[in-house]
Amino acid sequence: MTLTRRWRITLRAVALGYLALLLLAPVGVIFYRTFEHGVGAVWDSITTPAAVSAFWLTVEVAAIAVPLNTIFGIVMAMALARGRFRGKWLLNAAIDLPFAISPIVIGLALVLVFGVNGWFGGALADAGIKVIFSVPGIVLATIFVSLPFVVREVTPVLREVGDEQEQVAATLGANGWQTFWRITLPAIRWGIAYGVVLSVARAIGEFGAVSVVSGKIAGETQTLTLLVENRYGNYDVSGAYAAATLLALIALATLLAMTLIKPRREENE
Repeated sequence: MTLTRRWRITLRAVALGYLALLLLAPVGVIFYRTFEHGVGAVWDSITTPAAVSAFWLTVEVAAIAVPLNTIFGIVMAMALARGRFRGKWLLNAAIDLPFAISPIVIGLALVLVFGVNGWFGGALADAGIKVIFSVPGIVLATIFVSLPFVVREVTPVLREVGDEQEQVAATLGANGWQTFWRITLPAIRWGIAYGVVLSVARAIGEFGAVSVVSGKIAGETQTLTLLVENRYGNYDVSGAYAAATLLALIALATLLAMTLIKPRREENE
């Protein structure tokens, strides 16, 4: 065995050991601790009214935030890849704000803007609209933190495919909608799908911003991530592990979807 081959095997072993230590071992411990008392105990834990409410609230928030961010992402990607306007660099930088700012800060900013004593909170309260410590606040926080994913997945695809086919379609008399629906959308569909999967994962797993704006009211504004924190804080360790396992299963399903989408996405680039 040559020295180079030994070096490669050593590097691979170190990389795999690092991944096992940081990723596989913690997840394995969670699954072990979850099912150590049997499947029945897990089922009882995840079917309590609080757990069911947290699950459906998480699904509801993701079902609202992800489509809105998908539409926004496609529009912004078209603007960045095809548009020519002043301030384009500023828009490009602003889209990455959720990556640069802590989710806790995002939640606090939403409280300062939409809280009772915030910029718009008083007017909204007078109109009977409650944002902070209710579902709209959770949705806004989730939209903010998951905003960049579709944009960042679709923009490179648009730049890669170019606009030649779109120009040909326009020359042949197609209007803007027809060109987008028949030419642009098929070319970027796998980029959109990949961005949507990432957005779903981020929306379901968000904790920081949601914990600030939700109020953590059991059965009303408590998502799955908040349920895990609440149960662990109340020394219901088994219940916390069960809820965490449910989140882990959702994450594994997301990873599977990304794995299935990625080859098709690369083929179309």
